[in-house]
Amino acid sequence: MAGNGVFAEIIDGEVYKYYCEGEWRKSASGKSVAIINPTTRKTQYKVQACTQEEVNKVMEIAKAAQKSWAKTPLWKRAELLHKAAAILKEHKAPIAECLVKEIAKPAKDAVTEVVRSGDLVSYTAEEGVRILGEGKFLVSDSFPGNERTKYCLTSKIPLGVILAIPPFNYPVNLAVSKIAPALIAGNSLVLKPPTQGAVAALHMVHCFHLAGFPKGLISCVTGKGSEIGDFLTMHPGVNCISFTGGDTGVAISKKAGMVPLQMELGGKDACIVLEDADLDLAAGNIVKGGFSYSGQRCTAVKVVLVMESVADTLVEKVNAKVAKLTVGPPEDNCDITPVVSESSANFIEGLVMDAKEKDATFCQPYKREGNLIWPLLLDNVRPDMRIAWEEPFGPVLPVIRINSVEEGIHHCNASNFGLQGCVFTKDINKAILISDAMETGTVQINSAPARGPDHFPFQGIKDSGIGSQGITNSINMMTKVKTTVINLPTPSYTMG
Repeated sequence: MAGNGVFAEIIDGEVYKYYCEGEWRKSASGKSVAIINPTTRKTQYKVQACTQEEVNKVMEIAKAAQKSWAKTPLWKRAELLHKAAAILKEHKAPIAECLVKEIAKPAKDAVTEVVRSGDLVSYTAEEGVRILGEGKFLVSDSFPGNERTKYCLTSKIPLGVILAIPPFNYPVNLAVSKIAPALIAGNSLVLKPPTQGAVAALHMVHCFHLAGFPKGLISCVTGKGSEIGDFLTMHPGVNCISFTGGDTGVAISKKAGMVPLQMELGGKDACIVLEDADLDLAAGNIVKGGFSYSGQRCTAVKVVLVMESVADTLVEKVNAKVAKLTVGPPEDNCDITPVVSESSANFIEGLVMDAKEKDATFCQPYKREGNLIWPLLLDNVRPDMRIAWEEPFGPVLPVIRINSVEEGIHHCNASNFGLQGCVFTKDINKAILISDAMETGTVQINSAPARGPDHFPFQGIKDSGIGSQGITNSINMMTKVKTTVINLPTPSYTMG
């Protein structure tokens, strides 16, 4: 059970503590932040409302802890990460329980997220030992005009203090995808979890605590973004920010100053379906890609662009699969569960009403009870409808009928987003040409968009983000190159 057993020390009464200097503490503010259960719409948990003074203390401690951690051998860092991964997977049940109650993630998917996170941590440990254990050796005479009088040694060194801000929809997995690379690279880590998902993240952090990481190396502060959000992201003690979320990331990028940024900020992932596509394969992926976790995924299919000649058939096949989706509470492992908040549900409804006013074809009746919205396919959507461009982050999927591949590519590229896209065709030559033409970080061929496996590069362009994620890219991004040059008095050449 959440907050019990080995997790008993992370809660005080009914309020979960924050983590600083290897201890679970109550905030001096005496205030808490309520976490609303999306299903019941009642307060499920409470977390500390940390103060700016407490953030300052966390940053001071993180800076000091990082200095000694950077001197810790790579194998020892990896050993601790492997231990944390095992503990995380051992305690998957209570963490998954939090995900079900905080963000209405179906129970089976909640367990999968925790196990996947443990696997990610272990993989990061192995990858870090390999890529950080290598350096470069350069000689000066490869550049014109130079003799071999300089030996250049390069290695990767940590940046310092990493600020990690994950989103509500994967508060454990998208936290460890930042934490593990930061730690293996020799950095310290300050985690600011999302409000919805904070308790799951606190349980996850305790698994790292139980693994025996040095005090102060990992910290986790909770509270209102309005009070500590800007204070964290603009803090002079932060040396790198890794953020996953929405429009907030744009504001962070403008305020952060001279620190490296790794950001994934959402998408309007297009699915282009050609005449020669396997329509059963396409339909299955559209439903899975569009409606998994009620469409609350950055890599969800957000718009279907289908050739007119096969549109009727594809829509029929998609509708048949949508009719089989189960709707209800996450505890029952339903396919469609409540969206994360009432404001999210209201936003989605606004997109639906706009489409209705502009005569989109409703393949199912629109139905909503509280935060629970039934899956909805909208056919004959036009570019003048909001749903054609805006990211609903819910179980509503628009279909736009196109008359040429160029029309589909144009719509995809006209979006301010550029995270992922996909194309369904049996012609690999067409698939490659379309992939090259799509202005997105990733294009999936004959499969729905997806983040993963977690060692694959994951990146967006335009308003979808800055930099690239994936285990190797994240490790590299959280390091900088250090060069040492040995100057010789006379040229030196190895004799063969």
